[in-house]
Amino acid sequence: MRTGAVRRRVAAAAPRRAGAVHLWHSGAMSRLLVFQHVAAEPLGTLDPLIRARGHRISFKNFEREPDAVPQVDRYRGLIVLGGPMNVQDHPHRAHLRHEMRAIEQMLAQGKPVLGICLGAQLLAHVLGAPVQRNPVKEIGWYELHKTAAGASDPVLAPLQARSTVFQWHGCRFDIPRSAVHLASSADCAQQAFRHGDNAYGFQFHLEMDERLIERWLATPAYRDELAGAGLAQDEHAIRAQTRQHIAGLQQQAAAVFNNFLDLVGQPQRRRTLPSREWV
Repeated sequence: MRTGAVRRRVAAAAPRRAGAVHLWHSGAMSRLLVFQHVAAEPLGTLDPLIRARGHRISFKNFEREPDAVPQVDRYRGLIVLGGPMNVQDHPHRAHLRHEMRAIEQMLAQGKPVLGICLGAQLLAHVLGAPVQRNPVKEIGWYELHKTAAGASDPVLAPLQARSTVFQWHGCRFDIPRSAVHLASSADCAQQAFRHGDNAYGFQFHLEMDERLIERWLATPAYRDELAGAGLAQDEHAIRAQTRQHIAGLQQQAAAVFNNFLDLVGQPQRRRTLPSREWV
């Protein structure tokens, strides 16, 4: 959609005051759109970083509204969170199809997109890459290795060459042909990619804090998945490693997320003049 058309639509939807002239520009898009799939997988530590920038967060919660069709034109960027469903579920989960169309629209408009876990798999699928079961599940703490491209990437650069990150997934994506491979692990080579200048997919979870990890360990479906995965890390090992690694993860995650938010930019403040309203 052309910029002029977007401005006309926004202006038409806004309440008008008698005698006021309403002018709009790209600064009007001061919100970030977030796709959330389940209550147990929120923005985590990313939430306060977004709010500290002055952005408003608009959530589309598909657990509550499974048939919702997101409209993306008025948003500065999109973050797609994780969830227990898979890309292959899209034939009987309408929201996954709607999400993929929304991701495609955001990419076409050149707006920043960040996909986390399931979100990264949806982004990869939109870009034409296969998404399939990983040979083994990764649940708990794993060492992440940055590629040479990842070491120089403007968003991922704050991560150490080898960082211990939190994982919870059974599927993986291939790196899209149009994308740059940024990170890998011993059990899953495809951990992060960048498409263009501002679309990122992370298989791992940088948004975690100790409380959120405990929430996952206490959620029955997640507990059952961990128990049935046959991994060396049980809940006791995960808790012990969380105490060891969480501070380092949060420090690096804040730097990575802030680099991504730099791509979104600073929202412009609303100013009201006697005869005109600026956004």
